[in-house]
Amino acid sequence: MPRILGRAAFLYSTRDATLHIPPPPANDMSETLTALLHGPDSPGIVARTAHWIFENGGNILHADQHCDAEAKVFIQRIEWVPTPACSITEAQRFAAYAQSLGMSVKIARNTDRPKVAILVSKQGHAFHDLMLRQAAGELPCEICFVASNHTTWEAASREHYRTPFVHIPVSPETKREAEMHLEALLREHGVELVIMARYMQVLSEAFLKSCPGPVINIHHSFLPAFAGARPYHQAHARGVKLIGATAHYATPVLDDGPIIHQAVAPITHRHSVDDLVRMGRDLEKQVLAQAVRWHLQNRILAYGNKTVVFE
Repeated sequence: MPRILGRAAFLYSTRDATLHIPPPPANDMSETLTALLHGPDSPGIVARTAHWIFENGGNILHADQHCDAEAKVFIQRIEWVPTPACSITEAQRFAAYAQSLGMSVKIARNTDRPKVAILVSKQGHAFHDLMLRQAAGELPCEICFVASNHTTWEAASREHYRTPFVHIPVSPETKREAEMHLEALLREHGVELVIMARYMQVLSEAFLKSCPGPVINIHHSFLPAFAGARPYHQAHARGVKLIGATAHYATPVLDDGPIIHQAVAPITHRHSVDDLVRMGRDLEKQVLAQAVRWHLQNRILAYGNKTVVFE
């Protein structure tokens, strides 16, 4: 079934520091379909997909493609206005047509909001940034719940953001049980995307294989350098001239998943460790938010251990 994208508007009251969710506004935008395709390269694929949309009464708004010459993989993103009132059926028929060309395909509509879960530990900068961006309408999704191995942000989640909070303690002895609890919650809520907003737990291979949706993680350095604990202290000790942040899809191999987005900031000898931590947190927020936004907009196609991002 096609995945569905959409938007919502929210209001923030500084008087009582509570997010109020009004009724959804009338949808005054044209419904569109976005397809991401990839498969073996062959002559005429672009013409064939465009012709199918034309023959079925659609109007292409954006089209972009890329060919990985080394892997011999063709990749395409097409966004179009479908025949009125026929988007679901049209998505299914286009998917079947693309598959007949040997393509793997994922299709999304812009009229719904994918369900998301946020995982966080004690560091809250990325968590707060995502919650506020979603409330401001920047992230077209529904945040079903926030889960944490600590209770640090329970009040903020429940009282300020009006979002359910689940405390799932994790220890070496209870790790698998905790992951099974989390997985059950994800399936119960129909979650389609999991975001690790500085969730300081390593997700097991068993969990990642059974997770109902992809997992986006934010790493506190420009991968693959300075992986592991105390990255800013490592960077400071090495006298680096750049620090960075990396958003990637989580895989069983730690910090080795397909990279979605990266950013760096220049460093001089005058910057202290505290400066690096502050600047790094700013980078982490920006990089994670952009990666999540691109995912929700159906702009990322992951294959092998890398991604193509259609900006």
